[in-house]
Amino acid sequence: MKMLVLIPTYNERENLPILVADVLAVPGTEVMVLDDQSPDGTGAVADALAAQYPGRLRVLHRTGPRGLGVSYLEGFRHAIAGDADLVCQMDADLSHDPKYLPAMIQEVLAGADLVVGSRYLNGISVVNWPLRRIILSSFANFYIRTVTGLGLRDITTGYRCWRRTSLARIPLDQIVSEGYAFLLDVTFMAATAGLLIVESPIIFVERRQGASKLSSGVLFESLITPWKLVMRHGRIRPRRPTGSK
Repeated sequence: MKMLVLIPTYNERENLPILVADVLAVPGTEVMVLDDQSPDGTGAVADALAAQYPGRLRVLHRTGPRGLGVSYLEGFRHAIAGDADLVCQMDADLSHDPKYLPAMIQEVLAGADLVVGSRYLNGISVVNWPLRRIILSSFANFYIRTVTGLGLRDITTGYRCWRRTSLARIPLDQIVSEGYAFLLDVTFMAATAGLLIVESPIIFVERRQGASKLSSGVLFESLITPWKLVMRHGRIRPRRPTGSK
């Protein structure tokens, strides 16, 4: 199967070459880098990688509003118009290991529409997080499950794999979240569209270099977004229990 991996970047020049090499080592993969006007020159690094891997890596130099959500929405539209069988999402900070891609692909082959790389399917599988970060993330997922009815252990994960034809069923124009709340927004829309969502276990490793993009504004948006979605669409009734086979 042909797989397009979307990698949004902002100041990731040191991490990107390592990640791209590891992703392209997985058979059948191509990469689209979505650079958000990185002031550290990540865009130029991505262009050099595109020359190094001709036909397997494309760079989208974004203009206009910055943010994870708007970057992914632009990438999704390009992906839907393409011919890849699968569309995957990965962070550029080396926290998402490409070694888990084959297992996620197998879940799609088994019938899933969306596979999320779950940090909480088998207990707590994170490395180099302080206790307060683990508590915050665990509570956030519990809070979102309680408010929305989404039956996932890890709703806020950014490591995902879509069947392209299933992604095309999502009304992207109805997604308004711009930051990390985008991940909840698009998952909620997938559930309301009747897509089958399953989880596949991963071990998440905190970024080795650079600074986290998490901020108080991001946290506030994540608190209010579940209520906005429920008021607009109602709570989710899962198709069936989610989880890796």
